Amino acid sequence: MRHHIADPVVHREHWREPEDDQLRLECGVCGVWGADEDEGSSVVALGLHALQHRGQEACGIASVKDERFYTERHQGLVGEAFGGADLMTRMPGRAAVGHTRYSTAGGSFLRNIQPMFADLDQGGIAIAHNGNLTNFKFLHAQLVSEGAIFQSTSDSEVILHLIARSRKAKIVDRFTDALARIEGGYALVAQTRTKMIGARDPLGIRPLVLGQLGDGWVLASETCALDMMGATFLRDVEHGEIVVIDDSGLRSIKPFPARAARPCLFEYVYFSRPDSVVNGRSVYEVRKEMGRGLARELGVEADIVVPVPDSGVPAALGYAQESGIPYEMGIIRSHYLGRTFIQPSQGARQKGVRMKHSPNKSALAGKRVVLIDDSIVRGTTSLKLVRAVRAAGATEVHLRSASPQILYPDFYGIDMPERAQLLAANKTLEEMRDMLEVDSLGFLSIDGLYRAMGETGRNAAAPQFTDHYFTGDYPTRLLDREIEEGGREFGAKQLSLLVSA
Repeated sequence: MRHHIADPVVHREHWREPEDDQLRLECGVCGVWGADEDEGSSVVALGLHALQHRGQEACGIASVKDERFYTERHQGLVGEAFGGADLMTRMPGRAAVGHTRYSTAGGSFLRNIQPMFADLDQGGIAIAHNGNLTNFKFLHAQLVSEGAIFQSTSDSEVILHLIARSRKAKIVDRFTDALARIEGGYALVAQTRTKMIGARDPLGIRPLVLGQLGDGWVLASETCALDMMGATFLRDVEHGEIVVIDDSGLRSIKPFPARAARPCLFEYVYFSRPDSVVNGRSVYEVRKEMGRGLARELGVEADIVVPVPDSGVPAALGYAQESGIPYEMGIIRSHYLGRTFIQPSQGARQKGVRMKHSPNKSALAGKRVVLIDDSIVRGTTSLKLVRAVRAAGATEVHLRSASPQILYPDFYGIDMPERAQLLAANKTLEEMRDMLEVDSLGFLSIDGLYRAMGETGRNAAAPQFTDHYFTGDYPTRLLDREIEEGGREFGAKQLSLLVSA
């Protein structure tokens, strides 16, 4: 039987403003099993729409009906790709998986769009992956030396190869075999002709939730996707857990030794949608508590509290409530400036912040402003905003970050600069204050962030969360990095492009 594997479709060219220092979490995943007749792809498209903030440059869906798979992968937004009324005809079936992603630029971009599909001896399998494997290069080189042929530079394809090469008879056992060999942070949703499989890494670094839609089942990166699909949230998929869903129901497998969970703190600081509940915690309430902590730790005399929209809004509300200083929308964000607007000149790019974030002069003029952002990475965007707020008439600008200083890079699925490009890793607080042209600068403490999460503070002996970007305490070994820094080379000729999950 021939599967219907469509060629990738380009709705808009991949482009990213060179000076954009906003962090990117590179993927969101979603899957459904047992939807109404031929509605699997439509349900997943709704879920991907809710997860659009996790990846706005490409998306894909794979559905299955009887034994035949239908896959489509698109460069562009979910609505552009899967908004048509003919989706159920193009991609029939009651089961589907989907993926939305950011990416690095490059010629391999189209080939790296997920879900990845392979036709194995037991039938087709489609896999969607959020995260990053820290031993990808090692496994890739090993597989290539054994004769494997790769079509992409995505670490998701390594997982497919490992599944295909397992000697186990059952697909779930082969899937488990593959997971036993990979390292890093990941949330996986896979679809075969007879079942849907979900898995979360042993530390629960990347999120994955389970829901129910009528008699069907749903897996997604965040609860906001379940809300969009009309599904009922059941629980988080546990760290190190594999869930197997088929016509007989749901089965949970925990094949690896138990370890304490360490979810990623940046899901709460920035990545997850405010209306999501991640690992039992409301993202909105956590962010408000971060703002309250900022007000307690780094209070300052001021006239108004202004958020950097949209991600700084909950923290600014918390700061205003705790400090008693009025909250004002001093910066208005344009929601209509998409990536189709490519500034043609350097001069236009320098004005880009004015198009994305417009200062509200009536709120700012003559005021002492506390400016609240979720985080500060390289500082380029922060400097533009500070200058815009001052130009609008603010007499003082006090910049506050709702996260601690970002000092170390990430290797678990966040598109984050190397340490040499991280502002806080290379300058003192006073140097940063001068560079950002603010009257005062402050960052929430690490213990303050842990308190916002409901903890009494960080347990240095056994940290409750993944926080290496603040502390340098990586939760897993970084095999590829260790090999690279040790001067050993594994298959560099075969791997010409750095992978992004």
